[in-house]
Amino acid sequence: MKSYKLNNQNLSKFKEQVAVPTYDRSQVKTGIVHVGIGGFHRAHQALYTDQLLHNPSVNEWGICGVALLDFDQKIYNTLKEQDGLYTLVVKELDGTFTKRIIGSIVECLFAPEDPSKVIEKMANPDVKIITLTITEGGYNYNEATGEFNFENPQIQSDIENPQAPKTIFGYLTQALKLRKERGLPGITIQSCDNIQGNGHMTHKMLLSYVKVAAPELVSWIESNVSFPNSMVDRITPATAPSDIVALKETSGIEDAWPVVCEPFKQWVIEDDFATERPAWETVGAQFAKDVVPYEKMKLSLLNAGHSVLGILGSLLGYNAIDEVVHNPNISTFLKAYMDVEVTPTIGELEGVDLNIYKKSLLERFGNINIKDQLDRICSESSAKIPIFILPTVQAQLKDKALVKRAAFVLAAWAVYSIGTDEKGKELVIKDALKSTLHTKAQVAQKNPTAFLDIETVFGTLKESSVFVQAYKEAYENITTHGVEKCVIEINNTL
Repeated sequence: MKSYKLNNQNLSKFKEQVAVPTYDRSQVKTGIVHVGIGGFHRAHQALYTDQLLHNPSVNEWGICGVALLDFDQKIYNTLKEQDGLYTLVVKELDGTFTKRIIGSIVECLFAPEDPSKVIEKMANPDVKIITLTITEGGYNYNEATGEFNFENPQIQSDIENPQAPKTIFGYLTQALKLRKERGLPGITIQSCDNIQGNGHMTHKMLLSYVKVAAPELVSWIESNVSFPNSMVDRITPATAPSDIVALKETSGIEDAWPVVCEPFKQWVIEDDFATERPAWETVGAQFAKDVVPYEKMKLSLLNAGHSVLGILGSLLGYNAIDEVVHNPNISTFLKAYMDVEVTPTIGELEGVDLNIYKKSLLERFGNINIKDQLDRICSESSAKIPIFILPTVQAQLKDKALVKRAAFVLAAWAVYSIGTDEKGKELVIKDALKSTLHTKAQVAQKNPTAFLDIETVFGTLKESSVFVQAYKEAYENITTHGVEKCVIEINNTL
């Protein structure tokens, strides 16, 4: 099959092979600035928006994708060369692939190259919404205190050099300052990250920064900017070289960075927008008065489930999520963790059958076509675990209920942080706190609770004698008997 590079000029060449945008992209105005144009955004929000733009009456909700960090130059260059186009490959449960080219990203900017362009775009009167996928760690808060981390050198740099920001807080502050000075309407800042109360978190962290960096802006933000919460869900593994080759061979598309994902997707959004908003509900999103219960369900079941499988599976030498969940001992452990320790903390959810939801999670994790790599799942665990697992632990401790499985997972993380699996193979650990985790993990070999001293991750958890006892027992069992033998024992006793 003859192949062509993916760009506007060649777009029509692919319409016999895959679904392509049928709207005129040159007529689409940018109404959304999105920061963090990685795989998840492109499998989720950008897809919903692409579907919306197929409505002939809608042309004001194009996306300007912003690559915020130096690390993001590759994705910026790729999308720039492809006119913002990319291919979304949905790997169905039956083994078939559904492909479509997404056209909703109509502009791309690389923030380190020209910060002023990004600030001006955020301040453009056509832009009504700024959305974020900056990962859990991007919100710059201290888990122990729940407050903004002003010790971050990049934050200090932004305060001292406001016209050349490096963080999202510096960019937002300068853009909002321009909107205020120019008498423009307010704007919505919408987090799409896996944080419970992500809108509340964004609001709190931004205001904390602004009170120091530009205090004169605080009242204007409080009156003119909204921060809706949202719950987002779609498993989106890293794109593999084989995905790029397969797309070229089967569809003739030369796409340097397609996105692969599972068929399931969900987006629940708090209907709290400062001005106009897209009618995403017409293409499958759900608007609600309160999304917190849905967020809690997803973070403590799906995201926590990912971390459980990622940590335990890594120690056992697995490479991908589907391999781990097909181990019956691990899947039994995860199911019991969800049923016994998580479900009591969630409560009733209108319109949701938790038993069906939990069953669907195991099916999704087991999709053999996704091949979600464990090193991706475990990346930045120091930012994920306080959000995905620790709230369950705290709720269970408060109710004097079981925390044995959660303690086991955290003990396994301490062993994982040493840096090798049970066969002695080196683990690929990607974490902002990698050095700290490794140091504490080494000390924990003689004093297991030393790992819990990482206050920015665990807060005051070490003060719970109930948890510490369960954690120490788990650590000693794992290091003596190995993960799988311990899991079998837990499965048989509880």
